[in-house]
Amino acid sequence: MPALPRFHVDLPLAAGLEAALPAAAARHVQVLRLQPGDAVRLFDGGGSDWSAELLHIGRSVVQVRVGAPQAVDCELPMAVTLAVGMPANERMDWLIEKATELGVAEIQPLVCERSVLRLSGERAGRKLAHWQGVASAAAEQCGRARLPTLQPVRSLGEWLAGPAAAPTSARFVLSLAGGTQPIAEALCPAVRTGSALVFLSGPEGGLSPGEEAAARGAGLQPVTLGRRVLRAETAPLAVLAALAALCA
Repeated sequence: MPALPRFHVDLPLAAGLEAALPAAAARHVQVLRLQPGDAVRLFDGGGSDWSAELLHIGRSVVQVRVGAPQAVDCELPMAVTLAVGMPANERMDWLIEKATELGVAEIQPLVCERSVLRLSGERAGRKLAHWQGVASAAAEQCGRARLPTLQPVRSLGEWLAGPAAAPTSARFVLSLAGGTQPIAEALCPAVRTGSALVFLSGPEGGLSPGEEAAARGAGLQPVTLGRRVLRAETAPLAVLAALAALCA
């Protein structure tokens, strides 16, 4: 039997609730040519999928009746934050999509010295809303019932000085420096204990020497993914993939 269509809705769900679907979910219902009486699944980011029945499908409004919840447990056993120097063009979208699929809990977009993509003000707000949509669509597809938190764009200096980088978790900076600890050695203790993890990764061209020194000075431990130089959007995903494999 094919899986039921599944939609993220930005409203609190409850059994018996009758409500209109948000515009994006309503458009998907119409594109799929679903009919009143058809069953769908909804999730609001709280950790459960909810059965629902389509009641009415109009030109712009789709009404549903919400049924019973079913808890979904497909998260990583530890909270993982990626603090990433934003790659340019569509690569940040790709990074957010794949990181959501791999179980990231939080993404902190950063502007670094070598960043090509530089965002601030209203433009940064629009991008953040767009990235939240990318994460929502990825969660719909992969079966997650929780969405990653997407933090506002910050400079690397702001982030290192703020509470988000405080030593409340195991914190690492991805580095190409010689003599750096292999990632596997760093991950195994965290996998055993379920400790929260933070990984800092640079933009195209990597972190500058001064930025890496500042990260180390803030207490982030340098780790390496190996001898190959990975793209800005690949390196943090390789960390998540390694964690997902170790926790499988």
